[in-house]
Amino acid sequence: MKHLCTFLLLLTGSALIGCGGDGAASQPSSSASLREVEREHAAEKDDAHAGDEHAEGEHEEEEAALALTAQQIAAADIGLVEAGPASIQETLPLYGVVVPNAQRVRQVTARYPGVIRSVAKNFGDSVRQGETLATVESNESLQVYNVTSPLSGVVTARDANPGEQTGDRVLFTVADLSTVWVELSMFPRDRGKVNVGQRVRVQGPDRELSDEGRVIWLAPFGSSANQTLTARVLLDNPKGRWAPGLYVTAQVLLGETAVPVAVHNEALQTLEENPVVFVKGAHGFEPRIVKLGRSDTEVTEVLAGLQPGETYVAGNSFILKAELGKGEAEHEH
Repeated sequence: MKHLCTFLLLLTGSALIGCGGDGAASQPSSSASLREVEREHAAEKDDAHAGDEHAEGEHEEEEAALALTAQQIAAADIGLVEAGPASIQETLPLYGVVVPNAQRVRQVTARYPGVIRSVAKNFGDSVRQGETLATVESNESLQVYNVTSPLSGVVTARDANPGEQTGDRVLFTVADLSTVWVELSMFPRDRGKVNVGQRVRVQGPDRELSDEGRVIWLAPFGSSANQTLTARVLLDNPKGRWAPGLYVTAQVLLGETAVPVAVHNEALQTLEENPVVFVKGAHGFEPRIVKLGRSDTEVTEVLAGLQPGETYVAGNSFILKAELGKGEAEHEH
């Protein structure tokens, strides 16, 4: 009977008179049991709610991540890089133009005055050292001799035609373009920042042409025309990609700072006004909000949001941003 009364008390939440004794005496025990049941019920509801939130969070994470196969990654040319330390460079931006290396330019004249009998090379032709440029018949001996190139390179100027007298003029100009100079213009206020021997990153007009050289000379005098000073950079040019006359941009290296974590600049995208990096996770590539620090033309320091060793998308990350945007648009509809 006692057990039955306790059961009814728990079930109804009120005191029952006549259930095996004085109702007032049994009230405290019944209220305590009821509170315990209510607490257990509330705890079960909290556990269930927490489980739902956890499941929902995992579901949202899976939805935010973009799952791609190895074939899709290769087809989209998505570059993957492991986050790690890097050097942030402090640089001075300058502008300039490519010119021939004047120490590797030769002007060719006739050894003896005479009549030009033939011309073997034209403007733009490649020549080897000792190769014939033209033939000349001497006015004195009437002997025909060869005018040859003093070095291997390219004919950059020609002033010779068959039948003409050579006189003492320059017939050909030959330049060895295996190295070139880049003449950079800098303002007087920047003169103290640039020194002979400093490294310089030079970039061509198409942005894909890039190379590194060093400052080899600083002009002792300025230009009255534009109030600038000239810094000369020597560039190797074995494939002839740096054509004289090209306008270029350059970054003179002033200093370097080592940072523990950095990403390539092309990896950075913006979502909801926040900088993000697409990180490879268990469910695919997920956009990760990052806190950024110092940067240069190549990399940017990451202060928070990315750990060393994590794999992120460096190349063509904009493709993932576009795919994520399409997925969100479809979800809204």
